[in-house]
This record gives sequence, structure tokens and C-alpha cells, in this order.
Amino acid sequence: MSASDPPVPVLEPGDPLDRFSQCHTGILRQLQALDGLPELARAAAQARATADGTLRFFRDVIHEHHQQEEQELFPAVLASARAGDERTRVQRIVEQLTREHRQVEAAWARLEPALKALAKGRDAEVDEGAVAALVRDYQAHAAFEEREFLPLSETILGRDGNHLAALGLALHMRDALPEALKRFQGRI
Repeated sequence: MSASDPPVPVLEPGDPLDRFSQCHTGILRQLQALDGLPELARAAAQARATADGTLRFFRDVIHEHHQQEEQELFPAVLASARAGDERTRVQRIVEQLTREHRQVEAAWARLEPALKALAKGRDAEVDEGAVAALVRDYQAHAAFEEREFLPLSETILGRDGNHLAALGLALHMRDALPEALKRFQGRI
């Protein structure tokens, strides 16, 4: 700066030019937030899709799976188990698995309203601890069933091919009957 250059003015608080400068600060801050909006919109869309898919999956798959086990698999294994220790063991496992089904379904019922709201694009508080507990509990349930009950079921039902075939037929009819009723609506 030379001696002939005019002095640079220092803005005092309340100076009209200071107001413009402060406004730019606010504008730039809001534009920075806007810059992150596309990523947030993608995350919100993913949250809606995940919530909607989980709602449908729980209704169409998990509830149906529990019903099939409780109405078809568990009774078939119990009926085919040998009297005594084997039947007692099967009964104990069936009671545990059924109790776990109800616990999972109760946990789901507590989470379902928030997921319904999210699926519709509304704000909702999703209890992170409740989600983690449901996932953890179902993983433990499935691992126990895979490790203990299904191999035992295979042994018991495998002794008589007719018992395994009867279970297969029952499951097939369970799946086929609603489809047949839908296809022949009103003609049966």
C-alpha cells in the first residue's frame, strides 16, 4: 500500500456493510448444508425402502415361518420322537423355540410402528437398542435351531421315510392351498 492509496475502512459493528458480510456468512452456511442434502436424501430413501421391505418380510416370511414350524414341523417331530428321553428333549426344545418366537414377535410389535412411519416417509424414533436386541436374539434363536433342533428332527423323521414325506406334503399343501383358492376364486 502506497501513501497515495486511500486507507482501508475498518467496519464497526452495526456498520451497514457489516450486515452484508454477516448475511454472506449465513448464506454460505446454509449452502454448505444444501451441499450435503443429496446424500441425506439418498439415506432417507434407503431408510424408507429398508423399513418397507422389513415390514413386508416380517409379515410374509417370519410370521409364516413361525407358523409352519409350530403347526407342522414341531408336531411332526414330537409325534415321531421315541417315548422317554428323546420325546422329553424334543418337548423341551419345542417349548424353548416357541417361547423365543413369541419374544421375537413381541419385540417386533414394539418396533413396527416406527418402521411403518419411516416407510411412509414420516419422522420416527427407532430404538437402536431394541433393533440390536431383536437382531441378536433372532441370530441366537436361529443358531440354536440349526445346531440342536434341525439335526435332531432329521434323525427322528429320517427313521421313517413316510414321516418325512408327510411333513413335506403338509408344507406343500399349506403353500398350495391359498394359491389354488385365489386362482379358482368363487368356483370351489
